[in-house]
Amino acid sequence: MEVVIGVDVGTGSARAGVFSLTGEKLASCVTPTRTWRPEADFIQQSSTDIWGAICKSIRTAMSELEGKNPVVRGIGFDATCSLVVLDREGKPLSIDPKGAAEQDIILWADHRAMKEAEEINAGQYEVLRYVGGTISPEMETPKLLWLKRNMPETFAKAGYFFDLPDYLTWRATGADSRSCCSTVCKWTYLAHSKGWDESYFKAIGLGELVDEGYQRIGKNVRSLGETVGNGLSADAAHELGLEAGIPVGVSAIDAHAGGIGVIGSASGETVDDAALDRSLALIGGTSSCHMAVSKEARYVDGIWGPYSEAMIPGTWLNEAGQSAVGSLVDFVISSHAYGPELAEKAKSEGRTVYELLNERLAELEKGALPGSLTAEFHVLPDYHGNRSPHADPTLRGMVSGLSLSAGFDDLVMLYLATIQGLAYGTRDIIRALNAKGYAIDTIFATGGGTKNPVFLREHANATGCRIMLPKEPDAVLLGSAILGAVAGGVYSDMRVAMSQMTRVGAEVAPDTSTSRYHNAKFAVFQAMHDEQLHHRALMAEALAH
Repeated sequence: MEVVIGVDVGTGSARAGVFSLTGEKLASCVTPTRTWRPEADFIQQSSTDIWGAICKSIRTAMSELEGKNPVVRGIGFDATCSLVVLDREGKPLSIDPKGAAEQDIILWADHRAMKEAEEINAGQYEVLRYVGGTISPEMETPKLLWLKRNMPETFAKAGYFFDLPDYLTWRATGADSRSCCSTVCKWTYLAHSKGWDESYFKAIGLGELVDEGYQRIGKNVRSLGETVGNGLSADAAHELGLEAGIPVGVSAIDAHAGGIGVIGSASGETVDDAALDRSLALIGGTSSCHMAVSKEARYVDGIWGPYSEAMIPGTWLNEAGQSAVGSLVDFVISSHAYGPELAEKAKSEGRTVYELLNERLAELEKGALPGSLTAEFHVLPDYHGNRSPHADPTLRGMVSGLSLSAGFDDLVMLYLATIQGLAYGTRDIIRALNAKGYAIDTIFATGGGTKNPVFLREHANATGCRIMLPKEPDAVLLGSAILGAVAGGVYSDMRVAMSQMTRVGAEVAPDTSTSRYHNAKFAVFQAMHDEQLHHRALMAEALAH
């Protein structure tokens, strides 16, 4: 039995999936990973812990196929776009201000480099055209600059600065290569001109990276669909319980692997450019990413990209997103006065809080327009800043319509309004993309939120787009497996592999009877954003005097 393996490292776990060559998941395992939050805006992980979780997940998943004699044709890796810092021998260097051992990863969501990002953006450098005009503190060059300023000894000792996906392929093969996906999207590498922008690094204060010939951040940058080194090394194979020499694909960021795992079903036998123009891949989880692909470069203010060669070879990618999605919904539920009681009720009944919330929502909505309970209750969901399309990490959440009541029904209202706020964020992103040449009318969705029917309903109704759900719900894992399949020569290229290994499983159509309601709510959503900026201006003026 020939198989391919996909590995996905998310914010809280490492997952491994074993797939058939036609994209059917045969076995999988998930292993939690550790996260440390030593102070506000600091979020840290350990590469040692993550690699150990990967080893456990792969061994456990493969053990489910014991007796079937699986032959692994290839393996692909994806992970969050987090910064890994190693010394010259490849050992972890602590990025914790107090030197906590093995904490060598600055997580993607870490916002310690806010000041550095602001300084970089003030320079209006040419490379910023390819990140929507504004660099994010979630990206790597602001984090590198923070590290140099605040932990200069660690910066000087570092022999490798990896994006986490590239760390995984290095750990698997021993080959020091980097992916176009990670370097283009998070490091300002210019794949269309096949090089780094020397002037940018010198201008922002990281000129030593240029002087070193980019040795620590990547001299060998590869496209998705290619292989890394000579395959799985003997040491890594022993740790993973696999055979040495298995082809390893160039890695992807987790959201981009999700895009690969869903958007391939856009147009049946082939992934054609016209279908891509109408399609948006929505990968939801702790945060969310919205991926749109086009043949030509499209510059959209506030939306990352256009990125060359970042997801599908031969195309340009625009990447939008929301910094807090699953984490936001969890937060508003758990922090509400009724949250602890709801959690206890769910535990005692052996159900989830979402099941109880959705059940009560259905009761309250009987005879009413779906979603219309929030006519006087509105949420701006930018609790962790706005990634797109305003690209403002300093924005904060807003709630309008609060009363002196904090019971179960009030939590239901807040829950629904929060999901609607997230859906209007997606609508805002689609509006910005379509204004620059896309014609998006279909969302290919995967991730945690897509398991929630209310999340799907409100996104379809708020955006007016049909939502297509993949037959394989672990689309991120499948995307990594596709990278492994192409690396192993199962398919000739990415587009062929995507069309052969992905399928649509279900469709959620928008309810057109709700259009007027959501148009009005979206206008309120936009007004809340404008009002926050107005409030800031008023207070800034007051403090200035």
